Amino acid sequence: MNLPNKLTLARVIMIPLFVIFLLVDFGLGYEKWIALGLFAAASLTDFLDGYIARKHNLVTTFGKFMDPLADKMLITSALICLNTMGILPAWFSIVVIAREFTISGFRLIAADHHVVIAASMWGKWKTFITMIMVMLMTAVFVGKDTVM
Repeated sequence: MNLPNKLTLARVIMIPLFVIFLLVDFGLGYEKWIALGLFAAASLTDFLDGYIARKHNLVTTFGKFMDPLADKMLITSALICLNTMGILPAWFSIVVIAREFTISGFRLIAADHHVVIAASMWGKWKTFITMIMVMLMTAVFVGKDTVM
């Protein structure tokens, strides 16, 4: 398994840790900061795995499928958590998650015809902007939670 694929798997492993630290109060007082750090680290792996794969010609079929799936898992987990916490309205999460399911469905249909659809530049920008939005919303919540 090459480095980009390992980074993608690391992102998948960080998702439950992010969710746990975002939603569970262990009485430490800095759980949300840990969650924010985990989300930021997971988001960084998204950039790094693609950059390394393209730069060193390490693009694999596994990476083409797993990278967008890992992104969807990270983003949908964050949106559901932010919704559960009352930070994000449900309609927003529904729209974004519905779009993610639609794109995944198209990819499954294409895969059935032995066609791999890699993420487009528009999709990469959408993911980047969504990740920044989640980090900002989490940071605002962390700031309010710390003050309260």
